[in-house]
Amino acid sequence: MSDKDFVEKDEIFSKVLRAGRRTYFFDVRGTKAGDYYLTITESKKFTHDDGSYHYKKHKIYLYKEDFSAFQENLTEMIDYIINEKGEEVISERHQKDFKKDSFSDDQDENQEEVSVATEKFTDISFDDI
Repeated sequence: MSDKDFVEKDEIFSKVLRAGRRTYFFDVRGTKAGDYYLTITESKKFTHDDGSYHYKKHKIYLYKEDFSAFQENLTEMIDYIINEKGEEVISERHQKDFKKDSFSDDQDENQEEVSVATEKFTDISFDDI
């Protein structure tokens, strides 16, 4: 049996969740021993200035012996976030009227730090050297 045949046979059940530039894949796969496990893959699209793009993928393998603890921790984290911040999305990036500036807030802060740091230097003329 080739690797291609094994991969096709390996996938038992799949669901896809599209979320903006990210896509999440939930795949039930089979082990060689005939048991099942879950893979969760995050795929994020990055576009280059020339219009070309690539995807970065991150994958988590979740086995049955970890399901209960994983589910408990995930539920606890989700409940904490909802209790602390509510269900409303408050990120500017996720607002319908969001327009990306040419500089992000981090870049603006870094620019201010550079300006403050360069004020400490003495302005000299190369004619003085």
